[in-house]
Amino acid sequence: MKPPDLEMKVQRVSRNVPGSAAVALWVALALGCSGSEAESNLMQAGEAYFPTPGESWRVVSPESVGMHTELLEEAVEFAIDNESEFGPDLEASLSARLATSAYPELLGPMKSRGGANGIIVKDGFIVAEWGDTDRVDMTFSVTKSVLATLAGLALDRGLIRDVSDPISEYVPTDSGLFEGEHNGKITWEMLLQQRSEWEGTLWGKPDVADRRRGADRELQEPGTFWEYNDVRVNLAALSLLHVWGRPLPEVLTEEVMDPIGASPDWEYHGYDESSVEVAGRMMHSVSGGGHWGGGLWIGSRDLARLGYLYLRDGQWEDEAILSQGWVREATTPTEIQPNYGFMIWLNTEQQQYASAPGSSFFFLGGGSNVVWIDPDHDLVAVVRWIEGSAVDGFIERVLAAVER
Repeated sequence: MKPPDLEMKVQRVSRNVPGSAAVALWVALALGCSGSEAESNLMQAGEAYFPTPGESWRVVSPESVGMHTELLEEAVEFAIDNESEFGPDLEASLSARLATSAYPELLGPMKSRGGANGIIVKDGFIVAEWGDTDRVDMTFSVTKSVLATLAGLALDRGLIRDVSDPISEYVPTDSGLFEGEHNGKITWEMLLQQRSEWEGTLWGKPDVADRRRGADRELQEPGTFWEYNDVRVNLAALSLLHVWGRPLPEVLTEEVMDPIGASPDWEYHGYDESSVEVAGRMMHSVSGGGHWGGGLWIGSRDLARLGYLYLRDGQWEDEAILSQGWVREATTPTEIQPNYGFMIWLNTEQQQYASAPGSSFFFLGGGSNVVWIDPDHDLVAVVRWIEGSAVDGFIERVLAAVER
């Protein structure tokens, strides 16, 4: 039975959420209050906690980790009340947004989205959870940060010697991807920081299809101009496929998702016609987001694990999944775009979100899909299908719940 003083809180927070979501939030805000002696000892010892595989992620009361329950509830309510206006039929919504572009065709699979949901993790423990956090949904450009993770793994494993190397040294010449005076100068660092200025066509989309800073502008010297461009991110995925020599979802499963105890439910898609021969074998090249379909489809709990991996500097229990050096490099500001690292959004001088600490960084995708990693407060928050204009307000309310 719910404690009487929590009955009204649960009803208020869950009024726009399916019944299962109300139960999940109540578990986080109510049942968690009785945390076990082992949990208390762990927190007092200052040891990092890592959730085991499956649904056994420990839940504690907000107060046990220095947060105010009432204020945390307000943050959750705010996220629910500001659900995205991006319609549930994502294919229809995306098609409508692309209708006026020169290259509107969708290339890969799409799926309808679920409702607003999220999870907040403090000191490694769940303190709040709402909506269907197990539902596998599209993440759009959150995919980019996961793709960058695969680049970091390749660097850590010695498959990429240095991010300053020209990619032409790693990709077959007959691919034609990095040939010529201009494209031949492009390095891994340039591609990961979205300052490559690569020129060409991939999977039927020319780079001008997504030149967001002017389709008719003159290309600049590689490395000197920053532009968010999905064609070039798709190029990064294809380049990494050549480096690994096996499908990237397979690499992600074995090198990251299984070791951190993620569910087997997530999916990583490319386009209908994005297969290529690598090492004598036909393989599907994944996309860097859902801009034209495809990308990473995943539940919020699994996203929280990925965010927690980065919060712990790439460490998971006794295993270094990613090197601390990679995490530091990936979250270092790009000189010509200080709010961006290696396909990870930064908060340099709090320009991205004024309410978040400058040390925060984010995996961000349309819709909005947000994974907020806050080292200053030992916190990870995943919030799905929230209006982009409301993200800073959500962050403000979460931090208001942290005792100073």
